[in-house]
Amino acid sequence: MKKLINEPSAVVDEMLDGMVAAHPDEVRRLEDSNVLVRRDAPVEGKVAVVSGGGSGHEPTHAGYLGPGMLDGAAAGEVFTSPTADEVSEMVQACDGGEGVLMVIKNYEGDVMNFETAGELAEMESDVDVAKVVVNDDVAVEDSLYTSGRRGVCGTIFVHKVAGAMADEGGDLDDVQRVAQKVTDNVATMGTALTSCITPEKGEPTFDLGEDEIELGIGIHGEPGVERVEMMSADEITERLTENVLDDLDPDEGAEVATIVNGMGGTPLSELYIVNRKLQSMLEDEGLETWDAWVGDYMTSLDMQGCSVTVLVLDDELKELLAHPAETPALTVT
Repeated sequence: MKKLINEPSAVVDEMLDGMVAAHPDEVRRLEDSNVLVRRDAPVEGKVAVVSGGGSGHEPTHAGYLGPGMLDGAAAGEVFTSPTADEVSEMVQACDGGEGVLMVIKNYEGDVMNFETAGELAEMESDVDVAKVVVNDDVAVEDSLYTSGRRGVCGTIFVHKVAGAMADEGGDLDDVQRVAQKVTDNVATMGTALTSCITPEKGEPTFDLGEDEIELGIGIHGEPGVERVEMMSADEITERLTENVLDDLDPDEGAEVATIVNGMGGTPLSELYIVNRKLQSMLEDEGLETWDAWVGDYMTSLDMQGCSVTVLVLDDELKELLAHPAETPALTVT
């Protein structure tokens, strides 16, 4: 294993300190915790939007802290849910008096710890807490860490839309409503060309032959739907996109937003090649792309691969996606 780390056990702690050092005017770290919050948190008179999960998916989650997106992000150890106590501390630190929406990816540990944290925060500080559980992965119904579909890169659209509604002054019900609207209209599927290597283990988390790829892989290396021989970029994109569109079943003429997301070890040039085929397929299906994002948004350490996300839009979602945001990883002007 060759990684730019010191001790494997110190990776998350040192990463968070490095993020604060890089963005001191934007984020701060809660004392004695693995929680980062907006520098100006709590923002009085605004619904707070918080999220979190295991580390190793950067820039998710703390990369999206800032006006127009998240108020708080709790970081667990690599591929491990943050503790309920730290999530509760985050919720209370971010509450500006109008309540807090928790955006949770559908993994059993995340759901359990965030729900417990919400209950703790409500008891300790009388915070109004709501939640949305994102389950956009169309590959499998149940996986190693889930009951039901996994939450993956579509979560970034939830962060953006919920954060925009909160920034515009929406109440907790409105912020939860639009977050759920995204969840109900977004779908994702990914593929792995290689396994990732976690710092603690120091070796690939699963075995993949030199000429094999995994379709429908999870962001922690969970099994997908099929292991096949290496295919061309266009063939891979077809498989991913067909499954996503079958799940969404959008009306002809619908407007969509898309993400071609890198898993951490994929060159940007290859992601653009995938996007080329994705956009061609959407055009052939009579769909209109309103916005297309390409890059690393929710990664899996150093895994080579990508995911394709499609969100079916209406006028409200377009307005909220276009709302300004200023975060370390994403800026919308």
